[in-house]
Amino acid sequence: MNVLVTGGMGYIGSHTCVQMIEAGLNPVILDNLTNSKQAVLVRIEALTDKRPTFYQGDIRDKALLVELLQSENIEAVIHFAGLKAVGESVEKPLEYYDNNVNGTLVLLDAMREVGVNKLIFSSSATVYAESDIQPMNEEFPRGASSPYGRSKLMVEECLTDFQHANPDWSITLLRYFNPVGSHPSGTMGEDPQGIPNNLMPFISQVAVGRRESLSVFGDDYPTRDGSGVRDYIHVDDLASGHIAALQKAGNVAGIHTYNLGSGDGKSVFEMISAFSEASGKDIPFVVSARRAGDLAEYFADASKAEKELGWKTTRSLTDIARDTWRWQSQNPEGYPDDK
Repeated sequence: MNVLVTGGMGYIGSHTCVQMIEAGLNPVILDNLTNSKQAVLVRIEALTDKRPTFYQGDIRDKALLVELLQSENIEAVIHFAGLKAVGESVEKPLEYYDNNVNGTLVLLDAMREVGVNKLIFSSSATVYAESDIQPMNEEFPRGASSPYGRSKLMVEECLTDFQHANPDWSITLLRYFNPVGSHPSGTMGEDPQGIPNNLMPFISQVAVGRRESLSVFGDDYPTRDGSGVRDYIHVDDLASGHIAALQKAGNVAGIHTYNLGSGDGKSVFEMISAFSEASGKDIPFVVSARRAGDLAEYFADASKAEKELGWKTTRSLTDIARDTWRWQSQNPEGYPDDK
């Protein structure tokens, strides 16, 4: 099967492409390289003995999309492309709505024109409303608190309306919790541009000497150690969820929604401890005030994905820490800039 992977050079997209090739699928990557580097292609090829076809371009370029979908005989699309930093989205809401919402609508229009009717969408647990009730299942009330989260929620609504009007389509919404970890080879991992927005790459950059210390936002939450608890999912488990969704839900018309998470929350201090053990490095940290809007804890009820897709996480916190350190220690500055 020829599958268009938008944003396929990014963190989650690239790991998914590796597993797609290993599963006998043929990923065709479209990426504008805003938050990724072309060097990723070399790493994918080294792991799989196959270099995916790569187009540098934007999902808002409908003419390019139509040409690509037709020339590559695309049968399904996995849609990762989009901007993803919550804080940045507050400062640049227009850019987020243009990239994430408008970009998806242009992609959908091109797919409709060409007759490709299978779509897997990279959504987010940020579409859920704040709640003290845990774990979160797919029926939880939705209500995003940032332009980033609202862009994902808007796209979900657009895709749902579109599928209802086009009942022969299969559209799957995958709501991620907190992707972490790296390929166990150490050759591929998360390479944030600038200051990391997420916990694990920040911890690993402190360990490798790129940052002085980590800020822990709040140690007085009503949790087992006072720090915030989140559902962390290894990126390779997340990637396998896309393969399962494509092979199961992708063959059934309808709108399909799944949480992808471990169902088991880990605290910030537990993450620091696990990484320190895996790396043999002390992780200096400073406790700062809580951030506005941060919940004490949230984690997934992923039982629906296990029941319907036959998918669940298999990698532990130890795996996450070990694989992240292997990537960061072998690639202290991330991917090279060369092409």
